[in-house]
Amino acid sequence: MDKVLIADHHPITRKGITSILNNEGNYEVIGTISDGNDLLKVLTKTEVDILILEIDIPNLNSITAIKAIKREFPHVKILVLSCHPEEMYALSAIKYGAAGYVSKTASIQRVIDAINQIQRGGIYLNESLSKRLISDGNTTQGLAYKYMKLSSREIEVLNLLSNGKRNKEIAANLNINEKTVSTYKMRLLKKLEAQNVAELIKHARLLQNNTSI
Repeated sequence: MDKVLIADHHPITRKGITSILNNEGNYEVIGTISDGNDLLKVLTKTEVDILILEIDIPNLNSITAIKAIKREFPHVKILVLSCHPEEMYALSAIKYGAAGYVSKTASIQRVIDAINQIQRGGIYLNESLSKRLISDGNTTQGLAYKYMKLSSREIEVLNLLSNGKRNKEIAANLNINEKTVSTYKMRLLKKLEAQNVAELIKHARLLQNNTSI
């Protein structure tokens, strides 16, 4: 029976996922946490096979934390269950070591399918996203193909821009200075071939809304 740790700052999510896994019968939820400061402590002291992670929990360095977790605990399979759209973060999460990514708007069955798939050693991604990326990957002009080339930090900046955040707010949110934010914006403009910030935000929202590219 695989041992599961749930890291999420929403009590309803922790309780809901625990209930789902208990009904499945193949998993044992060995604990739930709501703060990133507790995550490494629990992983160090407790045997964990699967980590179900919300990347927005307090005191967690967003998606880049996945890389650190996998470096210290390579045997732990990570499923990101997040409020962020899959189109914005899924590829980066996989790149940094996650085994799957599911949006919190997904059905219960999809969550179960994702957990079962990573338990078997597979990778789980949204089917429509996977198909789009395969299709767009056939041409260097595809927006999703260009998106695949972004670093995790660039994706974070892009996501905050699409949510209407200004440079000062982005800097505070990511704990970097405003000059660095400007540098990331210039990189994003170049990589996504956008003429200005407004077009950059449009690109981000196209990905968020899962519209055709």
